[in-house]
Amino acid sequence: MKHRIEVIGLGAGEIEQLPLGIYRKLTNMNHVLFTRTLDHPVIQSLSEEGVTFSSFDYLYEREKEFESVYQEIVKVLLETAQDKDVYYSVPGHPMLAERTVQLLLEQKEVEVAIIGGQSYLDALFTSLKVDPIEGFQFVDGTSFTREQLDYQHHIVFCQVYDRFIASEVKLALLEDLPADYQVTIIDAAGSEKEKMITIPLEELDHRLEISNLTSVYIPPAPKQLLNHTFNRLREVIAILRGPNGCPWDKEQTHESLREYAIEEVYELIEAIDEQDDNGMIEELGDVLLQIMLHSQIGEDDGYFSINDVIQSITDKMIYRHPHVFSDVSVQSVDDVMTNWEGLKRKEKGDVRKSVLDGIPKGLPSLLKAYKLQKKAAKVGFDWDRVVDIWNKLDEEIKEVKVAIDSGNEEEVEKEFGDVLFVLANLTRYYKVNPENALSLTNKKFFQRFSYIEEKLHEKGKDIRQSTLEEMDYYWDQAKGRE
Repeated sequence: MKHRIEVIGLGAGEIEQLPLGIYRKLTNMNHVLFTRTLDHPVIQSLSEEGVTFSSFDYLYEREKEFESVYQEIVKVLLETAQDKDVYYSVPGHPMLAERTVQLLLEQKEVEVAIIGGQSYLDALFTSLKVDPIEGFQFVDGTSFTREQLDYQHHIVFCQVYDRFIASEVKLALLEDLPADYQVTIIDAAGSEKEKMITIPLEELDHRLEISNLTSVYIPPAPKQLLNHTFNRLREVIAILRGPNGCPWDKEQTHESLREYAIEEVYELIEAIDEQDDNGMIEELGDVLLQIMLHSQIGEDDGYFSINDVIQSITDKMIYRHPHVFSDVSVQSVDDVMTNWEGLKRKEKGDVRKSVLDGIPKGLPSLLKAYKLQKKAAKVGFDWDRVVDIWNKLDEEIKEVKVAIDSGNEEEVEKEFGDVLFVLANLTRYYKVNPENALSLTNKKFFQRFSYIEEKLHEKGKDIRQSTLEEMDYYWDQAKGRE
């Protein structure tokens, strides 16, 4: 004969709130009733009426983590069910915030029956005067991430057993809400011992009474406190493009915004080069604005939305990182890049006919030269030795001089192009991005020349009237200061 486990909910408050059927079942029971904890108002009343309980409270003292407690409870219950039917009681309703019940339902070895019980949420909503239809999130205080919290709706944290958990909750909330934001602590909701106090968020772990019946309520946050969240940004962009939005934003198209995309990326690069963190924050925001505007235009036109953009890049990152999200093994960065290129080719299929396809037409010429040679090298079209590239550079420089002597301006231009092309190939060999290298040199030149202007101005001299020797003097001085 197969035995089973019956899980019985003890309700949210006093014994008077127990459904009559459950009350009769418990008081007529001839078996020892397992219970997750004795810390519940109904337990004492039932004990006085002769119900015998076997508690798992000792596990909370023995184990270091709650998950270990729950796993051990389930283990004991399943072992006991091998010989007889098991009756297991939990606070509230078995299907509300009861990890042990979820673990029992996941296993297939023993049948599990759920026997009602009043949820404390009814009493909680009544005490708070909150209608959950407005939007409600129920969060386990012992197991949550900040990213899952939705501040636009009512949030209730359960399982806030002690000050340590309260502190973890507080620290997560302080990432998004001000320290003086008003939150409510509710203990033993729906019972005669119910306590409710509203305090500033920063005091949450100072004012909490330790109890397994404690919950923390976070009211919906005003929109002005959510300007750092993605959903708020999306809402703002939609408003700007909406009927009552900004005339400029409403008339923009993908084509009209092209120049701004390039401009914002260059401004971001400048902030990166200057190691300006605040500048990077601002410029990354401007780049994100371009993405959001294009996505909103796509949504307004009915073609795509930001969700499609996000799904596209998320799918791509998972697909191209099988060494992270699957069982592929890599030993080095080179392995990663080899896998990446292989998956990329498989992903693109027959869309790209040439090895050189996929390089944006609008790239600066020096960077395009670098990428062209990098792609060609992947199929073996490359120098065997770096010394051969240096020899090729010498050859191209000689051809420039010949072209100059010939006086043919078109040939001079072509030969200088060949020199730059070889230089781009050299930077590729030494793993240097030529665009970055030249950008650093431009910056260095700007700083040194500005120093010359500054010093000559201090001397009361106009740089246009200064000698090369004077300028060289300050140039060397600027170089020495570096």
